[in-house]
Amino acid sequence: MNILEQIIADKRVEIAARKRFQSLEELKAKAPGIGKLFPMPGKAPDFVAALRSAPIGLIAEVKRRSPSVGKIREPFDPAEIGRDYEANGAQAISCLMDEKYFGGGADDFRAVREAVALPMLYKEFVIDPWQVYHARALGASAVLLIVGALSDAELVAFMAEIRSAGLQPLVEVHNREEMERAICTGADCIGINNRDLKTFVTTLDTTVELCKTVPPGCTVISESGIKSPEDVARLRDAGVHAILVGESLLRMDSPGAAAKRLMGLS
Repeated sequence: MNILEQIIADKRVEIAARKRFQSLEELKAKAPGIGKLFPMPGKAPDFVAALRSAPIGLIAEVKRRSPSVGKIREPFDPAEIGRDYEANGAQAISCLMDEKYFGGGADDFRAVREAVALPMLYKEFVIDPWQVYHARALGASAVLLIVGALSDAELVAFMAEIRSAGLQPLVEVHNREEMERAICTGADCIGINNRDLKTFVTTLDTTVELCKTVPPGCTVISESGIKSPEDVARLRDAGVHAILVGESLLRMDSPGAAAKRLMGLS
């Protein structure tokens, strides 16, 4: 069992327990509450429009730790990090939801959501519709779907559920087979993860190669292993619309200033 399979197995147990305390129906009833946060009642800011508003957009990540590297930042203040990202030009913010492996959760998401006006990605291992409406209730603009964790039928169903909730599905792939599945199931916003989840080897070549197969009109996001303005330029030239970066920013005194340097804005 690889790390993704283990996380998914644990996630099924976790979500089953959460549903016993708060039902899907209760979450759906809470969903319109995001109208209190944003100018347009019941609607979070547009994720794709924000990313495409820049020559190459930045999704800056809020993440305490990861299975591969352990703790990333200490002390950790999600609201302060979010404000720092927003002040330095990020187009969106990704917030980790998994607690067991990444130290994330709803408290971190709420703290960032209350601190910034940017679109937010609910970065989670989604295996149940409950999570879609949890994202909606928290004020997310987009929800991550991992192709390697879902069947084609599940992908189609979750994309439809996410869109019906007024959110954007971000469909993550790691290789050519997963890219073909994402395209065939109708994904219009695809994240290419440069990290092999089986070996943890990371290379930007993954994005450069897979980007060639993306149909016109699809928004492409490159994830993992992006460390320098030269990396950003290479990905932009390959046709990428946005990047998702976390660890390399979070290790700096000011993650926002690091984001600004990475994007060549300082």
